[in-house]
Amino acid sequence: MMQGTPLLLVLSLALGAYGISVEKCNLTGHWKNDLGSNMTITAVDEKGNFTGLYNTSVADNPSKILQSPLLGFQHLTNTNGQPTFGFTVNWTFSEATSVFTGQCFVDEYGKEVLKTMWLFRRHQNTIQDNWNGTVVGTNEFTRLEPQME
Repeated sequence: MMQGTPLLLVLSLALGAYGISVEKCNLTGHWKNDLGSNMTITAVDEKGNFTGLYNTSVADNPSKILQSPLLGFQHLTNTNGQPTFGFTVNWTFSEATSVFTGQCFVDEYGKEVLKTMWLFRRHQNTIQDNWNGTVVGTNEFTRLEPQME
């Protein structure tokens, strides 16, 4: 009977580690990106919809930065627990909107990383200025605190 115990222990640990990684990439919680901006995502519902708040650390006039709402969707049917997602931020302190798309990864140390690409669109007064209205970039987010169970 003792001979099977190590095998069961190994299988339990392997399955447990898989279960942990699946739970880790639920976006609910507090995140910080490589530029120092913070976002909080409220509970992701059963359809993958979520809302939240974004506090940017990057703006033309930092004294006018206000918390901005975000609205998004997380793909919930990903079988390896590293889902894709997207969200829009409606900047409350300027006539601008950003869209982010990305994927949550769990690295070899169990750390969650959100790899994103974004488009930032600011208002332009004329069609001739349209060329200057959109900026493209990338950000990497990490969780600020452990996900609440």
